[in-house]
Amino acid sequence: MAPLLSMQGIDKRFAGIPALRSAELVVEKGEVHALIGQNGAGKSTMIKILTGYYRKDAGEILFDGKPVEFSSPQDAQRSGISTIYQEINLVPYRSVTENICLGREKRRFGLLDWSAMHEEARTLLARFKIDIDVRRPLMVYPTAVQQMVAIARAIGFEAKLVIMDEPTSSLDEREVEVLFGVIRQLRETGVSVIFVSHKLDELYAVCDRVTIMRDGRTVQVAPMDQLSRLDLVTSMLGRELSQVLHEGHDTADADGVGEPVLKVRNLAVGRKVRDVRFEVLPGEIVGLAGLLGAGRTESVRAVFGADKPGAGTIGFAGRENAIAAPSDAIRAGMGFCSEDRKLEGIIPDMSVRENLTLALMPQLARRGIVDEARSREIVDRFIKRLGIRCAGPEQRIRELSGGNQQKVLLARWLCMNPKLLILDEPTRGIDVGAKAEILSLIRELAGQGLGVLMISSELEEVVEAASRIFVLRDGRTAAELKGDAVNEQSVMAAMAHGHESTQGGVHG
Repeated sequence: MAPLLSMQGIDKRFAGIPALRSAELVVEKGEVHALIGQNGAGKSTMIKILTGYYRKDAGEILFDGKPVEFSSPQDAQRSGISTIYQEINLVPYRSVTENICLGREKRRFGLLDWSAMHEEARTLLARFKIDIDVRRPLMVYPTAVQQMVAIARAIGFEAKLVIMDEPTSSLDEREVEVLFGVIRQLRETGVSVIFVSHKLDELYAVCDRVTIMRDGRTVQVAPMDQLSRLDLVTSMLGRELSQVLHEGHDTADADGVGEPVLKVRNLAVGRKVRDVRFEVLPGEIVGLAGLLGAGRTESVRAVFGADKPGAGTIGFAGRENAIAAPSDAIRAGMGFCSEDRKLEGIIPDMSVRENLTLALMPQLARRGIVDEARSREIVDRFIKRLGIRCAGPEQRIRELSGGNQQKVLLARWLCMNPKLLILDEPTRGIDVGAKAEILSLIRELAGQGLGVLMISSELEEVVEAASRIFVLRDGRTAAELKGDAVNEQSVMAAMAHGHESTQGGVHG
């Protein structure tokens, strides 16, 4: 039986730089197929060529036995290919029903049949065990629910192929299991799924075969049950995993010295943050851990001046409650890489140079004229220092992989010589190789005296990077962990029970 999808000999260049070189991807009917690789390996470019977002330079694509070259994602969707992107691509001000039925609205006597569409939205969401008012705007629901709505919308098109790009990035464990159940249902009904994820556990839990890409090429295709995790990672990186792990620990973890650069006490913000306390010393990496909704992001946004606290004190660089807006924070020496790269980080249509120097621009300009020579010197230095893979400083940042976009955002703040860098999910959606590079860079920066406050939903990552961890639970600081207590078991116990660690409770 012919495969549902066959992509052979696919080439693509951006500004003369090859992004894909004779790449291949074959997906069978009724198969869940993993597509993995480091950021910049070419997997996103492969998907965008398949769905008509980019045009290929060479190669052949067969879908359902016929040669195809879609002119747009809408064209691909009409032909039976639905894509769920990592960044939720819906209309927040429209209702849940409108988002699910957008582009295929039901009509009766020439008018929109709202009753039928509401019922269809409820039925689709019921597959994910979600019972909500589908008439309300999408924006009133949390990110995890919005992600499920995006998936329900894709499935509602009765596609032959569903592409899922990091679909679990906003979901908790229970929601992930529900999603996997739906994926298995799709497989049983003959629908194929391309599953893109950097989480190895997920690949082994739900995928039948895997295509591994590296440097724009397809380097391995194999059944999941015939590849060990070490084999998979080694193939993806093109080198031994032990080498990457060794590189990640070249710089000794800094424990921090002196007076805190940041000291937060009894912080309250809106309804989610009620009594949060933590601190960061110069040269220290501090982790903020907690379940979804614990108040981590809300707390650091208040520290950066993006949201107004209702109560408590925020001391930074020896001054108390002096930051009323992000501009105050930046001037005082604070940088903030937010969780959502696309919405709050990069400016997609601007160049790497423009994105990198955005915060520094007031210092680069004199009487309204930008010092171009100094700007180029700074950009070239940080591209080299952080190993940012791009065609050049003028390449649009949206053409870079997620890992390289994140490096540009890190460079944006590092060129300001900050005292504190806040990182909210710095490796979200980034593969294991780029993750190791970024964590290694964070350790190097801490070793040079920079205070780092890091939020991550991956416990392993927080435990590996941080010398001290503050655990948040239900909007309160539940525990401070340090020394031997910095381990996954202690963090999970604090999340569940809220006990302060005997190795170091939070002191007011």
